[in-house]
Amino acid sequence: MLYLTRLEHFNAAHKLYNPNWSREQNDQMFGKCANDNWHGHNYDLYVTIKGNPDPDTGFLFDVKKLSILIKDYVIEKLDHRNLNLDVDFMQGKMCSTENLAIGIWQQLEPHLPAGVQLHCIKLYETPRIYVEYFG
Repeated sequence: MLYLTRLEHFNAAHKLYNPNWSREQNDQMFGKCANDNWHGHNYDLYVTIKGNPDPDTGFLFDVKKLSILIKDYVIEKLDHRNLNLDVDFMQGKMCSTENLAIGIWQQLEPHLPAGVQLHCIKLYETPRIYVEYFG
């Protein structure tokens, strides 16, 4: 079994805010991340797939095609967007990095060909904070 990772990048704004809580509860839990005027991140997205190489090409999957899938189904929806307002697959969810990683998985998994499995979504919110999701 081989693992292949593609790195992509996007910028997006969001706000962490639970509408069922008071302003004080939100401020206590989320601090500056509950700012009414939003805040942004420069995200790094690592998409790791797994499988066996094709005997004719030696590739697990053509990395150019993987890049296109990521761009079409994820980056185009997220880059320079407001995650709370603009992103269909984040509607009705808390826009945490954890939930975003799950949403990205759900966007990509159905589009991978037979024999190629999604192994991990690693999403860096900052250079020191990231989540990994293994489905």
